[in-house]
Amino acid sequence: MANDIKVPTMAELFAEGKSPEVLFWVGCAGSFDDRAKKITKAFVQLLAKANVSFAVLGTEESCTGDPAKRSGNEFLFQMQAMTNIEVMNAYGIKKIVTACPHCFNTLKNEYPGLGGTYEVVHHTQFLKQLFNNNRISLEGGKFKGKRITYHDPCYLGRANDVYEAPRELIRKLDAELVEMKSCKQRGLCCGAGGAQMFKEPEKGDKDVNIERTEQALDTSPEIIAAACPFCNTMMTDGVKNKEKEDKVAVMDIAELLASAGDL
Repeated sequence: MANDIKVPTMAELFAEGKSPEVLFWVGCAGSFDDRAKKITKAFVQLLAKANVSFAVLGTEESCTGDPAKRSGNEFLFQMQAMTNIEVMNAYGIKKIVTACPHCFNTLKNEYPGLGGTYEVVHHTQFLKQLFNNNRISLEGGKFKGKRITYHDPCYLGRANDVYEAPRELIRKLDAELVEMKSCKQRGLCCGAGGAQMFKEPEKGDKDVNIERTEQALDTSPEIIAAACPFCNTMMTDGVKNKEKEDKVAVMDIAELLASAGDL
C-alpha cells in the first residue's frame, strides 16, 4: 500500500511553487532501520488516508544531531543542526511532524536557539489532531478487546509531557489499555536514550531493556505499544530475550492504526 503512495520531496514542491501543510521529518531510524521503515510506511499511509499535504526532505535531511549532543559532542551537534536549519529555512518550513521522539525533542527544544523555530509535533499528537478534526476515522478494528500496554518514550513523556495523545489513539482501537507499574511521569527508560542505542551496555546485574520488558510482560499484554523507533527496538529485543515473540507483538501506534481495519 505505502509503496503505491507518491511521497513528494520539498525540492519537488518548491520547484512547483507549492508548500505542503506539514514537513514529515523521517529521521535516521525511520530512513535506514528495516524495522523502523515499517513505521514510516504506516504513518505515510495514514497521512494519505487523511489527505494531508506533506513532503519529506529526502536526501537533504541529515541527522538532527541528537546522538552527538547526548554523547557530549556539542560541536558536531551544532554543525548538523545548522545544516538542517539552513535547508528548512530556505524552504520556509513552518510545521514539522516526526515519528521519533528524539528528533521531536531536538527540533522542538534545541533548534530555536540556533535559528530554527518551527511548530514541531510528534506523530501521535498529529494523528490525534486528524481524528479530532474528522479528517480520519476508525471503523471496526482487529485490535478490539486486545490487551495493550503502552511504553512511554522518555523524550516524549517526561521530557515533553506528552502522555495522553498515544493513549487516546489506543482507546480508539477499542482495545484494553493496561498500564505498567512505572508509567507516565514515573516511566522507565527502554535503555536506548542518551545515545545508549549506539553502544554496548555497561556491566551490571540486568540490562535496562530487560527490566522494562519484564514490567510490560507483568501486565500480560498481547501487544506492547511504542511511539519511538528506539523503544521499539529495545522492547522487541527484550521480548525475544524472554522468548515471547510468538505471543507478544511490539508495534508503533501508527502501525496499530494503519492495520486496525477500515480507516
